Amino acid sequence: MYPNVTIIGGGVLGTQIGLMCAYTGHNVTFWLRSEGSIGRTQPKIDHYSAAMTQALDQAKALIGNPMGAFLYPRGLVPDWKSATPESIDALKAGWEKNRKELLHITLDMAEACKDADIVIEAMTEDPKQKIDIFTRMKDLMPEKTILCTNSSTLLPSMFAEYTGRPEKFCSLHFANEIWKSNTAEIMGHPGTAKETMEAVTAFAKDINMIPLVLHKEQPGYILNSMLVPFLESAEMLWAKGVADPQTIDLTWKLATSAPAGPFQIMDIVGLKTCYDIVSMKPEAKDENSVYYKVSAMLKEKLDKGEGGVNSGKGFYDYTKK
Repeated sequence: MYPNVTIIGGGVLGTQIGLMCAYTGHNVTFWLRSEGSIGRTQPKIDHYSAAMTQALDQAKALIGNPMGAFLYPRGLVPDWKSATPESIDALKAGWEKNRKELLHITLDMAEACKDADIVIEAMTEDPKQKIDIFTRMKDLMPEKTILCTNSSTLLPSMFAEYTGRPEKFCSLHFANEIWKSNTAEIMGHPGTAKETMEAVTAFAKDINMIPLVLHKEQPGYILNSMLVPFLESAEMLWAKGVADPQTIDLTWKLATSAPAGPFQIMDIVGLKTCYDIVSMKPEAKDENSVYYKVSAMLKEKLDKGEGGVNSGKGFYDYTKK
């Protein structure tokens, strides 16, 4: 129904969204700002492509294991009950073909938008940058095009007037490791057409996501309304010197049996995203505020190149075997 998908941005989630769309047979174009952006995005494409292939191999090894029903990559293997080694091999072969044939990168915004059935904006959490992008795109997209923002914390009503198609605009938000955590939170604004919500819900199903439709606007959707305060609580413990990140993570994992602690989650999300969210808070401008200190401490890590898993180091070192 939506053969041509354009992803605006090649960050952590933008890359994963594009790869998942290609995996499910959609023609995907990444629009990037500059040649330098290509140099930063291509390694992400390679990394996450390999991670998806590895997940398929792991799924194949889980066949016959009672735990397989809990551990298989839901976005990659839609029907686990009927999965066989042969069907996993077929999925893997299809993925290798799609990865080579359906992924494209361009710096030309007009080229990226001209045939798009759906455009997903996945830029940094900066309202000014998003408004600039929407303003530039609005006359380049065909009338048919549905426009979505993957913003983690910002409301679609903040941007609707700049899109040139408010009735065809909504939020579509994904979780990290999209091929495993296959959620798609869909949030309209007061001017979003019912048909748009229905179309985006259908698209989410097409790319093997489970659509989670919100009934009203909510900063942070469902997931981040719970996750962001959790991560902020951990950041404040760190900034106040109560405990180091590793001890905070260990405490959470031991007490809740969770597989990862808050700082491990931040490494996966990317410290740049965490920094953007904290630094947008008005309190972060007050030098006496704990948010100011959290922002400064995250900035210090980013300045050292410690941006999380994709950088090889964040709160943990991922270069060590």
